[in-house]
Amino acid sequence: MEAFNITRIHTDANGDSRFESVSVTLNDAGEIGFLSEAQKAGTIQFRKVAPTYDYDFHNAPNRQYIILMDGVIEIETSLGEKRYFKGGDILLVEDTEGKGHKTRNITNEVRSSLFITLE
Repeated sequence: MEAFNITRIHTDANGDSRFESVSVTLNDAGEIGFLSEAQKAGTIQFRKVAPTYDYDFHNAPNRQYIILMDGVIEIETSLGEKRYFKGGDILLVEDTEGKGHKTRNITNEVRSSLFITLE
């Protein structure tokens, strides 16, 4: 079975942010390849940040997918767990409340990403 592997960042019952690995199942659609079930989306934004980008603890402004186009970032949960993500990785960010997470650029380059909010 085909799938997209995604890292979810969410808030637990204590208000702490946590990582979770999730898969989006893809179904055989014949000649056009493998497709997931459609999801309702809200808005799409393109973003570039400076090489010095460091964002202290914050909550996601919306439930959203973040698709990293290039560069490398480190995300730290409120519990101190750190993970690295690179161009091509997909995050499902849902910690809109609670203690939030930190984000920082690892590589010394402008970084591009795509935000897709969910309804």
